[in-house]
Amino acid sequence: MLLGLGQPLVDGLKLLSKEFIMPFSSVYLVFMLCPLIIILLSLLMWLCLPMMNHFIDFNFGLLFFLCIIGMSVYALIFSGWSSNSKYSIFGSYRGVAQTISYEVSLSLVMMSFVMMIGGYNLELFSDYQNNIWMIIIMMPLGMIWMVSMLAETNRTPFDFTEGESELVSGFNVEYSGIMFVFIFIGEYSSIMFMSSLFVILFLGGLNYIYMFKVLLIILLFIMIRGTLPRFRYDNLMYLAWKIYLPMSI
Repeated sequence: MLLGLGQPLVDGLKLLSKEFIMPFSSVYLVFMLCPLIIILLSLLMWLCLPMMNHFIDFNFGLLFFLCIIGMSVYALIFSGWSSNSKYSIFGSYRGVAQTISYEVSLSLVMMSFVMMIGGYNLELFSDYQNNIWMIIIMMPLGMIWMVSMLAETNRTPFDFTEGESELVSGFNVEYSGIMFVFIFIGEYSSIMFMSSLFVILFLGGLNYIYMFKVLLIILLFIMIRGTLPRFRYDNLMYLAWKIYLPMSI
């Protein structure tokens, strides 16, 4: 059992050492920059979380987060376009439409919290939940936020950008080697950040069991991936525009 613990690390090193193949018909500069932008944006999101005893503490943390997830759409669409592959461009089209659809309800839920709390600083959310967690008094909005998190991070059942049976691997089908690793790290960094943000907004904020709650949400991501099938695309759009948008309003 213990002898297999190093397998993921060895697989990661093997992937890093693989050759990076540049498609002949790709737009070279944009193709190279998009994975770097994806990982940069996923790491920039962490700046809006209050940490290190207020050493980093944004007064407009939630607004900064909204700007970052809006910018991530451009990296997605340009990575598909620059690959000059039908599978890549179709995957990026799906991802952009999906992200925009769920960002609307995500933004409205966020603004309702901002009006109730009186600020964009995430530290205020922790202070507000000293007596009762937000998920208890705002369960429907918490469920909307959870589903929107899955859609924003392109996870099952909303992994339409990477539908293997339809798009081979989606927008990243032409990437290999270290550039694919950058996209992979950016995706999982976003999952960890969204889990942390969910805990701060809904599950009592920053306290002594903060990391335990974050790990539980990450485990929920993994369990959902292993149990739920992929949605139909029309059902995804119906859910975003006909159900979640009116509920968030």
